[in-house]
Amino acid sequence: MAYFRALDENATLRHHFRHADEEGGLWYIEAVPDRGELIVVKQAELTSAGRLHRYSWEHLEDEHGGLTDQAIDPEEDLLEAIPDEEFQRVWTR
Repeated sequence: MAYFRALDENATLRHHFRHADEEGGLWYIEAVPDRGELIVVKQAELTSAGRLHRYSWEHLEDEHGGLTDQAIDPEEDLLEAIPDEEFQRVWTR
């Protein structure tokens, strides 16, 4: 938890992505660079049923899922870059 908190609180550059899953849900991701990798610090899942699940250092996991602990590669993971405003609209919903 301390690692993700430090990354989130000290980040000067943030990247935002969206990904559609096989069940029709949308994943929204905020990632920051660390040692040459992109590390997810916030992650929100908007399910096909309209439920929102949010994960960050403040809420790492629950019965629905959790914050990924793997670095991401936007091209390999088929992530679409989105503006900060789109991510914030979902995150603060």
